[in-house]
Amino acid sequence: MSLLELFCHIDDFCQSYEKGWQAELLESGLRQRQRQKSMSLSEMLTIVVYFHQSHYRHFKAYYCEHVQAYLRVEFPQLLSYNRFVQVMPSLLLPLCAYMRECYGTCSGISFIDSTSIAVCDNHRISQNKVFTGLATRGHSSTGWFFGFKLHLVVNDCGEILGVFVTPANVDDRSCAPALCKSLWGKLFADKGYLSKKLFEELFEQGLQLITKLRKNMKNQLMHLGDKLLLRKRAIIETINDQLKNISQIEHSRHRSITGFMLNLLAGLVAYCHQPKKPSLHLRDKLALEALIQN
Repeated sequence: MSLLELFCHIDDFCQSYEKGWQAELLESGLRQRQRQKSMSLSEMLTIVVYFHQSHYRHFKAYYCEHVQAYLRVEFPQLLSYNRFVQVMPSLLLPLCAYMRECYGTCSGISFIDSTSIAVCDNHRISQNKVFTGLATRGHSSTGWFFGFKLHLVVNDCGEILGVFVTPANVDDRSCAPALCKSLWGKLFADKGYLSKKLFEELFEQGLQLITKLRKNMKNQLMHLGDKLLLRKRAIIETINDQLKNISQIEHSRHRSITGFMLNLLAGLVAYCHQPKKPSLHLRDKLALEALIQN
């Protein structure tokens, strides 16, 4: 997505968001005099999200070397880097709301998984003060890490349907019911989500949990279509890989929990606007079969 398209999409959201936010403050009686900012909310959000579509790894280098050097025409009231960093914490709440606007729609076929978000090297855990009392040690398929877990649900087109962030030592199954509350159809997961209690809880919500069996479990009959879709569960692992290596949601340079959440949410939003997402192309196949039959 181009910079102009991204700005237009964010600006449409910000216009309705700011009206609703002001009305909420009036009703609650918490509205106070607010100083007029030289840059609009939509401009600042655009810069934060656009960073995750660039090739830069450091936000300071991106802002100083690219935004201030080449985007002054697009942002005539551009703030200095230090001032922009001071204002960034105020972007967290609207960015959370905008993330929900970027969610896809449930198609009846969903995939769930979690991925590690390390915030520092294992050798520096004792020295890390930023995430004291928040981040924990956890274990993934690649080994031990210190940080958080990103729990993700996507549909067959690679669109994000739900996001949860928890400490690294939280069981994946604990947040699955809340994460999948509005979903229906079938949910495909790995063996880490095996649980009779979870299966029954999701089934009551209208969602069928389908996972592989462990070696010491009795084999059960499974529909061929479900078995084939279970093999396609790697789509969510591909998405997690793109979030880390393209959207850059994981690094060890955070100086505050607010900065961590801003970086994570902006990376997720940047992925949502990605023109080509990992997809199973099931809808294209069904449309082609229907066209042939007609």
